[in-house]
Amino acid sequence: MGTLEQTRPPDARYQIGAGKVEELANLVKDTDANKVIFDNSLRMIQNYNLAKATKVEVIDRFQLILEIFARRATTTEAQLQIQLATLQNELKHAREKVRLCRGSEQPGFMGLGVYEADIYRDAIKLQVQTILKKLTTIRTKRILQRERRTELGFLSISLAGYTSAGKSTLFNALTEADNLVDRSLFTTLSTTTRIIEFSNRKFLLTDTVGFIDRLPIALIEAFHSTLEETIYSDLIILVIDLNEPLEVIEKKTNICQDTINRLDAGNIPQITALNKMDKLNPEEIQQKLDALKNKIQNPILLSAKKHTNLDVLKTQIVKMLENYVQGSFSVPLTGEVMPFISWVHEKAEVKKEEFLGDHAEVKFEANPQIAEQIRRKVEKFNGTYTQPINGQ
Repeated sequence: MGTLEQTRPPDARYQIGAGKVEELANLVKDTDANKVIFDNSLRMIQNYNLAKATKVEVIDRFQLILEIFARRATTTEAQLQIQLATLQNELKHAREKVRLCRGSEQPGFMGLGVYEADIYRDAIKLQVQTILKKLTTIRTKRILQRERRTELGFLSISLAGYTSAGKSTLFNALTEADNLVDRSLFTTLSTTTRIIEFSNRKFLLTDTVGFIDRLPIALIEAFHSTLEETIYSDLIILVIDLNEPLEVIEKKTNICQDTINRLDAGNIPQITALNKMDKLNPEEIQQKLDALKNKIQNPILLSAKKHTNLDVLKTQIVKMLENYVQGSFSVPLTGEVMPFISWVHEKAEVKKEEFLGDHAEVKFEANPQIAEQIRRKVEKFNGTYTQPINGQ
């Protein structure tokens, strides 16, 4: 409906100057706006005074992101995480909020003047504890699922990137799934994992929550159990919208890398998927590639929507995750050994197999996790196992 901007030291009462407050109140009245949004953080007293002056609800950037998240949450976990972040934010300001409402009720302050501050805080704490218990149950289930995937020997890939970069479109292209794709912010608030298979290898691909500039630490903490899918992946595909202006691409790339580092995932190998190449001409592509070459890792030009260069991306994935090792073992032939050898055929690529009287000799190739499981099982059967060597 309208915008205002002011550069000055923050005013203790309003954040902006008194004259600007009057200008803001007139703008709200003239445009019939029903909400004011500040791009920076507001203290509770500033929020209260601005609501009093403008006669409409006033929120800051953190509250705006919470509102967008709330609209986008479709799963129980995402809804609980948003409720948790909202309540924890409310808890920090509960005493002051109740005190301010003793004077008069303002838009956005929900008639809190009837509450005692301690009673209100205790009510919030109780809700927080209830939500934390529910999230703990969900997180425990997630951990068990992750352990099961590791046991099965699947390597995992996470799609990361700025919100609206095209992660869900790429996820759908690689998995032939139908995840919701939308140009709005934060279409994906919960992780989705699917098996993808190419080059005779199976991987787990996970679509994750999009990053954003100045993502509040409270939201990172609330969504940590979701975001940690990135931490535990073997490879991160960082999706970047190449169709944006170069300065925007550089800014968003830095934000994504900073967020990945904050999640302690900075040491995980990366591929940079430069998406939406179909919208640029060769000269524009080369110009942006030259500018980004020292800021990104393993770049791949592609169009998720047009399925352009997906094969190139798959080849690079295999190249970076192809850490298969070779090994061999000899086990005595018993009733339990034959099911074990069948299991090896399912989990590894058997290169040679011989049955020599009272024992079997097998040479195989597998990822290190499966190779380690084979070693333990061979020792259980009193067999001999040759330490895997690099299959390259």
